[in-house]
Amino acid sequence: MLRCSAIIVTYNSGASIGSCLEALAREDCEVVLVDNASHDETVARVEEFVAWHPVHLVANSENLGFAAAVNQGARERSGDVLLVLNPDAIAEPGAVKALLQCLETSGAVAVGGALLDDDGQPARGFAFRRLPSLASLLCEVMLVNQLWPHNSVNRSYRCLDADYSQQQAVEQPAGACLAVTRAAWESVGGFDEQFFPVWFEDVDLCKRLRENGGKIIYCPAARFRHSGGHSVGQLPFRDKQMFWYGNMLRYARKYFSSGQVATLRAGIIAGMLLRSLAALFGARQAPLGETISAYWTVVRSARTRR
Repeated sequence: MLRCSAIIVTYNSGASIGSCLEALAREDCEVVLVDNASHDETVARVEEFVAWHPVHLVANSENLGFAAAVNQGARERSGDVLLVLNPDAIAEPGAVKALLQCLETSGAVAVGGALLDDDGQPARGFAFRRLPSLASLLCEVMLVNQLWPHNSVNRSYRCLDADYSQQQAVEQPAGACLAVTRAAWESVGGFDEQFFPVWFEDVDLCKRLRENGGKIIYCPAARFRHSGGHSVGQLPFRDKQMFWYGNMLRYARKYFSSGQVATLRAGIIAGMLLRSLAALFGARQAPLGETISAYWTVVRSARTRR
């Protein structure tokens, strides 16, 4: 049987980490937890848990970002399989075993689990997706998906018509629950730490695994309850915009042609202008001044980055 090392990265995760660790304690899987300089009770909660069940805790003095912290955790343990798991992803009984069995029987180099919404149903459109294309990213940045979520490009990109009850080959499972063989992980060098602090590092990893000839599978038998948005929900609105669009462009520069990158950059700028206009009429997630400032910061960044 493959040996599993679960890697959990925390940042102010005190409210959720206990349930995550308790669920993993029932699974045959060692755990390494890397804390990215939390300033809540996360580390204390983990230390309490360690008193009755082994967890290898690495407490960073600064926030290294998700990718760097996962790479750090991978170096700490030597399991045949690395299970990257968010602190708000709670394994149902037998979930880790199902992931390992899927890896062994399918010949895949990576497996994603079934991430479940509050109603117990798979998170359709999130649990797995296709790798992003220029068209799918343009639909996202230019408000097409918000105004017309069931357009054909978005349905294809988010796999909205897939049968989530069936095991199947996929392009990019969510990084909230992603098991990768140690050999495949090391062959591509793990996560690219330039995707800081979060977003697109999992997309980039799956892209490189596939380019290296690896097969990736979705395993519906591996069920994890997932609340979602745990860490990114703590970011200020402006930072969310900067990190999301900045890492999107970083991904595009790695894999798209220069003309495609220029087109995406223009689409981001156009989308920010549309969002600024919509914010004036009340469609905003933050106070008006903060919203407009965040959008125009993205515009300036998109115009100057090459």
